Amino acid sequence: MADDDTSQKGGKLKWILILVFVLLLGGAAAGAWYFFLGGPSGQDAAGGNIETKVVPQTEEKNLTTATLPTFLVNLADPLGRRYIKATIQVEIANPKVAEEITRQMPKIQDAVIMLLSSKTYADLMPTESKIALKTELATRLNQVLGGPKISRIFFTELVIQ
Repeated sequence: MADDDTSQKGGKLKWILILVFVLLLGGAAAGAWYFFLGGPSGQDAAGGNIETKVVPQTEEKNLTTATLPTFLVNLADPLGRRYIKATIQVEIANPKVAEEITRQMPKIQDAVIMLLSSKTYADLMPTESKIALKTELATRLNQVLGGPKISRIFFTELVIQ
């Protein structure tokens, strides 16, 4: 009779421990999801709100694109084994700018290579970072060209490895 009481207590204790373990495991999984995937939408991993801006787009006619050569650049990672391969097209308002891009190509290539090589793999993985990279590229290229001649940047090929 005494053996039945201890076996029932041991059985209940075993189930309670299993339940506690499953709850802890679920909590750890939820915490990992929140940490690695950025938590609920509208907040970054640190819990701050992510600001989004909606910019109205106006249809502009006579816009054309110019293709830059493909860039294959080592990233600024500690081991130096990561790289980015990017083919970029730039949107320009005036076809004469395409001629200027051709004349300034060494400066443009240098500006793009210097910018890309300053980034790390972690810097470039989030989508927001790729959008910010487009803005940085447009700013740098406009500096090289001496004014706001490039309106947008398009990645037609982007490999980060």
